[in-house]
Amino acid sequence: MNKNILLCVSGGIAVYKAVALVSKLSQAGANVKVMMTASARQFVNPLSFQVMSKNDVYFDTFDEKDSSVIAHIDLADWADLILVAPATANMIGKLANGIADDMVTTTLLATTAPVWIAPAMNVHMYDHPAVKRNLDRLSADGYQFIEPSEGFLACGYVGKGRLEEPEKITALVKTFFSGQSKPLKGKTVIVTAGALQVPLDEKHMISPQASGIIGRALANEARIRGAHVIEIENSNLYDVIQQLEAYKIQYPQAFFIHAANVPTIDETPIISVEGTNAITFGQQVQGKPMINILSDSWIDFSENAQLNGQFLATTNPQLFAQTLWSHITKDEVQ
Repeated sequence: MNKNILLCVSGGIAVYKAVALVSKLSQAGANVKVMMTASARQFVNPLSFQVMSKNDVYFDTFDEKDSSVIAHIDLADWADLILVAPATANMIGKLANGIADDMVTTTLLATTAPVWIAPAMNVHMYDHPAVKRNLDRLSADGYQFIEPSEGFLACGYVGKGRLEEPEKITALVKTFFSGQSKPLKGKTVIVTAGALQVPLDEKHMISPQASGIIGRALANEARIRGAHVIEIENSNLYDVIQQLEAYKIQYPQAFFIHAANVPTIDETPIISVEGTNAITFGQQVQGKPMINILSDSWIDFSENAQLNGQFLATTNPQLFAQTLWSHITKDEVQ
């Protein structure tokens, strides 16, 4: 790979995975340097990262290891890609609000390299409105995300919040630097995933069944193909409608991938796809989508889907996403 990757590690139990990530990236040929927050050093000693990366580990803004340069500026310029993994709710909040109170946040504000954020936290923290608001702001600012996976969390909960596996993150990085064509470079892709809820009153809401697996696969494949991706998952439908109208103004040429399941009760408002290059999955919408993909059951749980009379397998979401984006970008070129 022969690329310079700066790994910024913030404090959570998933820090142990970041050590394995350094190993995987180094094995793939990357030159990795690591920067740690004070909280991260409570979980793992910097020596572990130093051994794995064969480079100094940085954590003190005022510890200038080379007097000829300013370390946080030098590292910001050195990196071809910056990974923030794990990214805690605290780190995400600081970045979203431009706070630079340690070496990691100062360096992130100084860089012009692509920055990928890999959140890891308790499922309820990840779903908190403040965290979602901060993620939306970072997405609008051009940051990219490696979505957390679902499973058993260190806190004992089961849900979304696990740092993505080092092997998968490394594969994404390798693909990013593979030199393959980036048909979506310069494009914005807005993806809804999972289930969109409709509040009935202050204590009750209606939410259809959905896993979000297809939406996340389409979002990840769009990132690989060079797009700026805005991902909206498991949100209030009224909020999504407002967000989408704002995004239409901000990104008039955006692709809108509406992969979230929507309730079909009478109280459900209808999303407008007018003014977007929309791909839908059988939901009722205002306007005509560019592509409407049909399946026997909801796309997240179906074994195949119908695209312009052609049946595509959905049992492998990554392969389905690759096939669909190849179809979309081919049509776009034509």
